[in-house]
Amino acid sequence: MIDEFRRARRRKVADTVIVVDTMVDAVVGRLGNLSETGMLLMANTAMHEDALYQFRFNLNDPHGREAPIEVGAHLLWQDAAHASGQRWSGFRFITVPDEHMKQLREWIDGPGGQYE
Repeated sequence: MIDEFRRARRRKVADTVIVVDTMVDAVVGRLGNLSETGMLLMANTAMHEDALYQFRFNLNDPHGREAPIEVGAHLLWQDAAHASGQRWSGFRFITVPDEHMKQLREWIDGPGGQYE
């Protein structure tokens, strides 16, 4: 068995949060979980191994309003999902603007979160 160690707490994404590749302005999938340092994406499009991406997605702020988050991310791994044409894809964030990091932290630490 492989013991897995992560420094950042991950929050499971209960609602459908669509992720857009801003370089091509196209939906690439939905969030599975999220931390300050990365995300799990259920990709519905082909992703390139070891590539860099610029993503945008919306999270609800403490007042229930959608707040856009933009991140630069590095694809670390992919694995086939049970659904045809979909892949689980793990990303590490390489850039997150300060104001978006603040929103991200508030969402991760917010009420109602399920942590992994």
